[in-house]
Amino acid sequence: MFYDSMIAKLIVHAKDRNSAIERMRDALNGFVIRGISSNIPFQAALMQHKRFQSGNFNTGFIAEEYPTGFDASMVPHDDPALLVSVAAYVYRAFTDRSASITGQLQGHERLVSDKWMVVRLNPEGNEHHPVTASLVAGGYDIEYMGKHYELRSSWKLGESLFVGTCNGQEFTLQVERHKTRYSLFHWGTRADFMVMSARAAELLALMPEKQAPDLSKFLMSPMPGLLREVAVKVGQEVKAGEKLAVIEAMKMENILKADQDCKVKKISAAAGESLTVDQIIIEFE
Repeated sequence: MFYDSMIAKLIVHAKDRNSAIERMRDALNGFVIRGISSNIPFQAALMQHKRFQSGNFNTGFIAEEYPTGFDASMVPHDDPALLVSVAAYVYRAFTDRSASITGQLQGHERLVSDKWMVVRLNPEGNEHHPVTASLVAGGYDIEYMGKHYELRSSWKLGESLFVGTCNGQEFTLQVERHKTRYSLFHWGTRADFMVMSARAAELLALMPEKQAPDLSKFLMSPMPGLLREVAVKVGQEVKAGEKLAVIEAMKMENILKADQDCKVKKISAAAGESLTVDQIIIEFE
């Protein structure tokens, strides 16, 4: 069971509505909440919506503008070059620190190139952005698509908030590092990036993509727990929505149901068995 609750309230003041919206938009960029989901992406999208900005809306606004619900992917970023530039900045900063490690063999120190490939990760297809990131006092100069971006910041590796200027204009966004990937959060948009050298990107393009295995014919345990019941038999025709099995975990019973019509081919786990995550319980034809 899930509950909605208010964990914080953000209030801004300004001389007029448009100024207040701009201030709220900037404040949301620096509002860091982790570990739980929040409505920050929706609030940021609201600040950019023309109808909301005009003040011409009513209590039916959400149902009218988002009839199928809201998702952060619905929020296009109106300055994607900024995201690409910051991704290059944070990765180049990480690389420069790694290259400065002591004890390197004299004459064989790592030389960091200015040429990089910023790959924005998208489910519908990755975007490749060649950039040049040059170290300067107070930050990096980024060359991207024939344009020059002077990024200056006191940001340090590991910090969630990236506060700086781009060509003299102040901005704030959030940064998360996930091993070789970076997530940037700005204006309600989440953008995921990988950054690599131009040569590495060239070689990666030659690698065949590994196809994900087809697991649609299996019922697997979504959690560790005790298999209390297997509600079907081999050869049984099952309709969508019918109960397949019951797992007890954390003193709660979880009923697993069929997503679609199917026929049971094999039962791989018996009632009373302790299950691990993703352990196969039932196989379908």
